[in-house]
Amino acid sequence: MKKSLLFVFLIIVIVAGSFGWWRLADHESPEGLVLYGNVDTREVRLAFNNSEHVEEMFVDEGDWVHAGQLVARLHTNRLQAALDSARAKLTAAEAEARIAQLTYRRIKSLAARKLAAPEDADEAEGKSRAATAQVDAAKAALAERTEAFNDAELRSPVEGIVRERIVEAGDFVTPQTPVLTVALVNPVWIRAYIPETWLGRVKPGTEAQISTDSFPGKVYKGWVGSISPTAEFTPKNVETTELRTRLVYQVRVFSCNPDNELRLGMPATVTLDLDTLVEPVNDPERRCRQGTESG
Repeated sequence: MKKSLLFVFLIIVIVAGSFGWWRLADHESPEGLVLYGNVDTREVRLAFNNSEHVEEMFVDEGDWVHAGQLVARLHTNRLQAALDSARAKLTAAEAEARIAQLTYRRIKSLAARKLAAPEDADEAEGKSRAATAQVDAAKAALAERTEAFNDAELRSPVEGIVRERIVEAGDFVTPQTPVLTVALVNPVWIRAYIPETWLGRVKPGTEAQISTDSFPGKVYKGWVGSISPTAEFTPKNVETTELRTRLVYQVRVFSCNPDNELRLGMPATVTLDLDTLVEPVNDPERRCRQGTESG
């Protein structure tokens, strides 16, 4: 009798567990569509626009940087010498152009009074034009040298966190040499997958609730940013062997991350409120900068 009761109990447990697994596999929940994914970010690889030795690095891995912040500098001795030379050449060219212009004016005046040959006036005019062109060339060279000197300072074009410091002071770098990797952490997105059967109900702008094991009980608001136009089989690291054969669509669920609590690779659970849409935007960074509550 006891064995029969135990057998019945096991059958009930197995059926209940199978039903629960079935609901999980189909991503159903009383609150909405439940997805499982990982936090993802974009990265910017910073590099100098010059070939020179690094003089100083001002940030380290894990440091927060702001847009426009100085993060590294090259040696500037050669660049300063080239800049000084360009300035001197411009000064000399301007002096020569001034003399050529005055000479042309005198010969032109003499030619008008028949005291100089017209050919002499034409020649003086040509020399004056050539000297003016030399001034323009010297100005262009100075602008180029100034730009090269300014490029000795590397500034972050974005706000984010230094994820990797690739070079050190003394290293020789070229424009092809990455110096720092900066992770854009606000906003982040959750890379998740929706089953084909749910594709018709999920739209860009669908409101989302995001939670993680790292911060139990804390919910981050988000929204569906984009849905892949092509189907794929469920990634092996997302679902069980049986579910891998199901077609899914990759979805990006954006969330603002001002406190940097959502980290790259962190597992996250996303619940989509299929009945609520927020206004889709093409610029998630702007939404987070404005502090929109829904983003």
